[in-house]
Amino acid sequence: QVQLVESGGGLVQPGGSLRLSCAPSEPPTTIFSFFRLEWYRQAPGKQRELVASETSDGDTYYEDSVKGRFTASRDIAKITFYLQMNSLKPEDTAVYYCYRPGGPWGQGTQVTVSS
Repeated sequence: QVQLVESGGGLVQPGGSLRLSCAPSEPPTTIFSFFRLEWYRQAPGKQRELVASETSDGDTYYEDSVKGRFTASRDIAKITFYLQMNSLKPEDTAVYYCYRPGGPWGQGTQVTVSS
């Protein structure tokens, strides 16, 4: 199965923004851009949690703590998915993963929110 690769993480101050990207590691053999895409995060010592998801139909889900701050989107032409994260808080610090249901997990990208 096609591996997804996350990028765009880093160190940011509270109140700052980051945009995570997620793209397949090799050209997909199916209509990849039309699949449901989920974003998870896992903080140290905590379970992995779903923070956002979106479909090509525009249906979205956001976990309560990120509503109004995070936006999931996709660029079908580029076969790339994005998670725009604004007004970041220290509690957003975690490794973030993008995931297509049924597919393999990637390595994730570290997001650290700290002054």
